[in-house]
Amino acid sequence: MPTELTHESTLRELATDQGVLRYHEAGDGPPLLLLHGSGPGVTGWRNFRGNLARFAEHFRCLVLEFPGFGVSDPTDEHPMAAASGAVVRFLDGLGLEQVDVIGNSMGGIVGTQTALAHPERVRRLVTIGGIGRNIFSPGPGEGIKLLMEFTDNPTREGLIRWLHSMVFNPKVVTEELIEERWQQATDPDTLAAARRMYSTAAMTANFKAQARSPEPPYWAMLHTLRAETLITWGRDDRVSPVDMMLVPMRTIPNVQVTIFPNCGHWVMIEQKAAWESAVLAFLTRKDEA
Repeated sequence: MPTELTHESTLRELATDQGVLRYHEAGDGPPLLLLHGSGPGVTGWRNFRGNLARFAEHFRCLVLEFPGFGVSDPTDEHPMAAASGAVVRFLDGLGLEQVDVIGNSMGGIVGTQTALAHPERVRRLVTIGGIGRNIFSPGPGEGIKLLMEFTDNPTREGLIRWLHSMVFNPKVVTEELIEERWQQATDPDTLAAARRMYSTAAMTANFKAQARSPEPPYWAMLHTLRAETLITWGRDDRVSPVDMMLVPMRTIPNVQVTIFPNCGHWVMIEQKAAWESAVLAFLTRKDEA
């Protein structure tokens, strides 16, 4: 393993029948799949680059880039619909029968859906915000509304407003962060994919489709989840308010919850050391006989 884990040194490609999946790989040991969230300019590398070195001491870390976010090849599917299929193609392509999964926000939902549909493939599951449904707080949350505003009218000021909704400490939103997110978010193909997910029209249509769907939402099936699960959340999350965790906390059979104070939606960034310690303790704990 290189002494410094850079974007270039860790980047890999996997050819599949639906285009190239790109990912970052570091470390040796049991496989650990890291799934990124959504939003303007997001990538798996940007979500988890700060955590990779710590986890690579214990695991073979695989940071998958979902199709439709400007890194892996896009598919014809809606990016959220494509994500779960991409996970299975990725595991099959690398010959991995079972992995542990860390999922941030949308990545947590995708990891949960994968564990529900393919229980033998996911040993332990860690989610960062995002899963469940609003119980006390109004939905969509402030951060989702700002995301919709940016997607409808992508301005630099709108991006900055959205980035500030993601964090508790505004110092996290640096000029460097703004610039790298702006460059990716305004790429024409990436913006077009974002509008399929987060424009006001797309979100309205999605809410209506969910209301009419005969299929139960994933959060209504959490009582069937077999994977041991750790839910992590920022107490001050303005994107997916912390009361969303009440349904998964109560219904997932084998679950524990850790809530971090003075922390927004990006727990792995704002509470990096504390979050890494909690997650490593959970993932490396010996199975009970």
